[in-house]
Amino acid sequence: MEVVFLLIPISIIIIFLTIWAFVWSVENDQFENLDKEAERILSEEDR
Repeated sequence: MEVVFLLIPISIIIIFLTIWAFVWSVENDQFENLDKEAERILSEEDR
């Protein structure tokens, strides 16, 4: 039972870190153009 007192705060911290990372990535336009990388892979240009 004592392990619950450790796991609950750790899981809450992980949830907040995940939400923070998602909000940060949306604010910094990480999801702005998702098709760009897919088109880059399919392009026939030699690099």
